[in-house]
Amino acid sequence: MSHVNLGKASPATYQSLSAFDATAQANAAAAGLDPLLVELVRIRASQINGCAYCLRLHSRDAISKGESADRLAVVAAWWESQYFSAKEQAALILAERLTNISLGPIGVHNTVDVEAVLTAQEIAAVSWLVILINAWNRVAISSHCTVAPSGAGERDLVQV
Repeated sequence: MSHVNLGKASPATYQSLSAFDATAQANAAAAGLDPLLVELVRIRASQINGCAYCLRLHSRDAISKGESADRLAVVAAWWESQYFSAKEQAALILAERLTNISLGPIGVHNTVDVEAVLTAQEIAAVSWLVILINAWNRVAISSHCTVAPSGAGERDLVQV
């Protein structure tokens, strides 16, 4: 795979993705989604995709918004814990289903009826967030963004 930083090589496309992200974030807020739920969705999809850059970014964002270390530690196995509300579980199910869409229907975590817990507006908002974090994961991974301790050669996705 190439080592081209996509944000630097195609800044207009990067800016379009950023604008799309801002719209989805505003949509999530309008749907009444808790900011911690938003970060959990981003973290779970990034775990599945193996995107260290986005995992670090969104874990830091979640912590700054008040997320606990315990919840972050178990989000990869959320269904085996009692840390997450029904709404968070439904959002995490959506994150997994959409991120793993190529695997076909996945019913591993049928602990929550998504449609009974989330409104259509919430489902749409979570779905767009998942679609976007999947895109960002691919941008970061294909751009080979380094993930090292702060100050140790970090590379941004783009500098425009």
